[in-house]
Amino acid sequence: MQAWWKLLLVIGCVLQGVGAKAQGWTRFRGPNGSGIVEDGSTIPVRWTLEDFNWRVALPGGGHSSPVFWGDKIFLTCADDLRTAERIVVCLSVKDGRTLWERHFPSRIHRKHRFNSYASSTPAVDAKRVYVCWSTPEEYLVLALDHQGQEVWRRNLGPFVSQHSSGTSPIVFEDMVVLANDQDAEGGGRSFVVALDAATGQVRWRLDRRSTRVAYSTPCVYHGPDGRPQLIFNSQSHGIYAVDPSSGSLLWELSQVGGRPLFNKRSVSSPIIARGLIFGSCGSGGGGNYAVAVRPPQSPGDQPQLVFKIDRAAPYVPTPVAKDDLVFLWSDRGIVTCVEVPSGKVVWRRRVGGNFFGSPIRVADRLYCISTDGTVVVLRASRRFELLARNPAGEMSHATAAVHQGVLYLRTYSHLIALGGKRTD
Repeated sequence: MQAWWKLLLVIGCVLQGVGAKAQGWTRFRGPNGSGIVEDGSTIPVRWTLEDFNWRVALPGGGHSSPVFWGDKIFLTCADDLRTAERIVVCLSVKDGRTLWERHFPSRIHRKHRFNSYASSTPAVDAKRVYVCWSTPEEYLVLALDHQGQEVWRRNLGPFVSQHSSGTSPIVFEDMVVLANDQDAEGGGRSFVVALDAATGQVRWRLDRRSTRVAYSTPCVYHGPDGRPQLIFNSQSHGIYAVDPSSGSLLWELSQVGGRPLFNKRSVSSPIIARGLIFGSCGSGGGGNYAVAVRPPQSPGDQPQLVFKIDRAAPYVPTPVAKDDLVFLWSDRGIVTCVEVPSGKVVWRRRVGGNFFGSPIRVADRLYCISTDGTVVVLRASRRFELLARNPAGEMSHATAAVHQGVLYLRTYSHLIALGGKRTD
């Protein structure tokens, strides 16, 4: 490898790390969707209900996660039982006080019984917060300023799915990027879209095949040349990369040996670990599996399947990484520690409970909240160690978040803040 190529590789890796650090918890699962915070000195391992900094009731239910900018928390809620009204709420990080809330009329429509009309996590930047939701007639993306005033809205057209929507947007540079995978049955039309963050105008659109609706949220990978690639996964196209400047397809691994890379729906989101991209597929009836894919390393190369985990793999939860380890947290409470890039299973243990939220890593600890509201804390290491089971006080399908050294737990109808003082 020539010296200049090595230099570009180093620069790309540095930029990827710096970009993630600068981004903060402004999207689903925080920096680049990794679910990782390296400083855990202010986050407790064990707690009781009396240890919360605050716990506030929300103006509706939901499964989305909070995002943050400065001293503000942004979150979506909905009336899941009567009207499907969508609500965007802004809270103070100091005490959970409501700074503003905005209500948007909608209508009850078919969704999965485990879904909510507020399952999509917002994305936020210095000027605006971006939210999305659907009815069968329209897939709507809205931008509000930090005071709650609507800046723009973009209707992406009908949304066809037996389970309703739940994919989250991301902000990349000056664009809002959203995957829109719909069900083929019923005539769904799938595409990936980038909208101008200031105006909502379509910057580019990449049409995609439709099979089953996908719920994964993209992440950003920097290739060997240092250039960014938007990474998506779906049953229709497996794992693929899109050029964020043009919307053109860079590469795709949709089949291996004549068989689909994913033969079931993708709900979890892609992550990057040790230069590999992880994704998964599954169904409520089982048959879940996760894959590790190596992206092309030079012009003309093809992506490669490195290994596959088909035992106790997650359907909904997204994996999380630490160094050369990736942790797969299954919906049925089985956690698998996998070595990267070998694919060797280091350990696999049942922790109990059912999970729709994804694990996050705080320093050397994993936090994941079960559907009954128990936060399971494990050591993120080669040796299995259960550190704690802690109460959240209510059922939850959401993923935890961290901002300014404080852990935030979204239960169905409450938001909780915990920690912030050094625990060592």
